[in-house]
Amino acid sequence: MTGVLHGSCHCSAITLTITHAPETVSECNCSICRRIAGLWGYFDPAEVTVDGDAGGYRWGDRSLTVWHCTHCGCTTHWTAADHHYKRMGVNMRMFAPSVLAGIPVVFTDGASF
Repeated sequence: MTGVLHGSCHCSAITLTITHAPETVSECNCSICRRIAGLWGYFDPAEVTVDGDAGGYRWGDRSLTVWHCTHCGCTTHWTAADHHYKRMGVNMRMFAPSVLAGIPVVFTDGASF
């Protein structure tokens, strides 16, 4: 799927706009991803617009902030603590299933890191 795509958390308080669909999505089994059931598409932050009031959570080495809606609780995306890092994760479960159709899922063994 090409072109600008729009997604949102369950209550639509946070909206996400991406410039294109990712080539793959990642399912990770690290301690947080397995709990939130994230399905991550990776983007340059310049390719993503996030609107709304998100709450952030950092843990472990504090290199990432995982963002969620403060109203419905859906995890929407993560950003790097280092603002020069040109990668962020967008939880593609915030988009319609038709957006995900045909995109290969790659398993990431984050629990082994």
